[in-house]
Amino acid sequence: MKLSGKRILLGVTGSIAAYKTVYLLRRLVEEGADVIVVMTVAAAKFISPLTFQVLSKKPVPIEMFDLNQGSEITHIYLGRNADMILIAPATANMIGKMASGICDDLLSTILGAANCPVMMAPAMDSEMYENPVVRRNISSLRQIGVDFIGPQSGSLASGATGIGRMSEPEEILSFAVDKLTAHNDMEGKVILVTAGPTRESIDPARYISNMSSGKMGYAIAGAARKRGGKVIMISGPTALTPPSGIDCIHVTTTEEMYTSVMNRLAEADVVIMAAAVSDFRPVEKSDTKIKKGESVTLNLVKTTDILSEIQRKKGRQLIVGFAAETEDLIENARVKLKSKHLDLIVANDISHPEAGFEKDTNMVTVIDKWGGITGYPVMPKSEVADRILDHVLKRMGPGNG
Repeated sequence: MKLSGKRILLGVTGSIAAYKTVYLLRRLVEEGADVIVVMTVAAAKFISPLTFQVLSKKPVPIEMFDLNQGSEITHIYLGRNADMILIAPATANMIGKMASGICDDLLSTILGAANCPVMMAPAMDSEMYENPVVRRNISSLRQIGVDFIGPQSGSLASGATGIGRMSEPEEILSFAVDKLTAHNDMEGKVILVTAGPTRESIDPARYISNMSSGKMGYAIAGAARKRGGKVIMISGPTALTPPSGIDCIHVTTTEEMYTSVMNRLAEADVVIMAAAVSDFRPVEKSDTKIKKGESVTLNLVKTTDILSEIQRKKGRQLIVGFAAETEDLIENARVKLKSKHLDLIVANDISHPEAGFEKDTNMVTVIDKWGGITGYPVMPKSEVADRILDHVLKRMGPGNG
C-alpha cells in the first residue's frame, strides 16, 4: 500500500464535485492512508457527513466550536497531526480564504494553522476560474508552496463546457502519492538555476527587457530543494518570493547574471538556465531621462552569451537550456541544443495560450543530446519542474556524461 502510515486531512468544500471525493476517500484508504475528513457547512448540503464517516471510520468535524472535543483545540491538533492537507473539491471561496488569510470556519482555520504540505483540486464554473481575482489567488498560493492539480476541461454543472471540472480521483491520488512518497533523490547535488528576465537600461526611467515572470525558474528551484538538493538561484527582477531554503542572488542586468553564474559555476553539479536574458543592450545609457518629444535612435549591441561562456569554462556539470519559440519548435530547439553544446533543452511554444511567459502552466518538450525526446501536455509549472528534474537525474547516471 503506497500510503501506509500517512495521515491525510481531506477537506471537502461546497461543490457538486464533492461526489467524486467519496471515491477519492475510498482509494486513499485502500492505499493505506489514515484519513480524517473535514467538511464545510456548504459541503454537507451536497454529501452527507455520514457517508464520509462510514468510509473513513472517523467522525467528520464541521463546526468550529465542537464541545465534544474537550480541551483540545480542534483546528490546531487536526492540522498538526497531518502529513498532508488535501482540499477536494476546492471552491473559489476556500482558495480565496486561504490566499487572504481568512479563517472564519473550521476548514479555513485549519488551513490558516497548517504546517504540512497543502494540495488543492479546484472545482468551479469556467467564468469563475478565469476571474482575475481567482487566478491571482491561485498564483499567490503557488508561490508559498501550495500544490494544485487541475482543473480539467469538460462538461460543467452549469450546463456549459469549459475549464473548471475537478480532476478525477485517480489523478488526485497519483499526485498525492508522488508528493507523500518523494525521495530525496537530489540529496548531495548542487543545482544552479537562473530565473526571470534581465533588464538593460536606456535611461534612468526605461529599459529593454522581456515578458518573463520567473515562474518556471522559481518552480525548478523550489522542486530541486524539496528533493533534497542544495539550490543556488540567480534571479533577475521578478515579483516572486524565492522558495525557502535556497541561496538566492538577485541581479538586474545580463552582465550581472553572467558574473554571478561564473562565480558559482564550480560548485554546481547541474546548471539549469531558465532565465530569459536580454539579448541586446544599448551601446550608451543616457544619464538623464530622454524627453518624450526628442528624436531617438537606439544603437544596440549583443549582450554576453552566458550559455556559450559556461561551455568554455564548465567542468563536469550537466547543462540544461531553454528554447522559447513561436514556430518550428522542435527544429529550433534541436539547433540550439547542438550549437550551445547542451545536455538537455526544454522547448516550449510561448504562443500557446496556456504556456510560456507569465502563465502558471506550461507545455514543454524535453530533448537531450543522446537522441531522447519527450513531450508533455499542459500542466502546472510545479509539475513541469519535477519532470525536468526527472530527466536531469536520469542523465546524470553512469555512462551518460
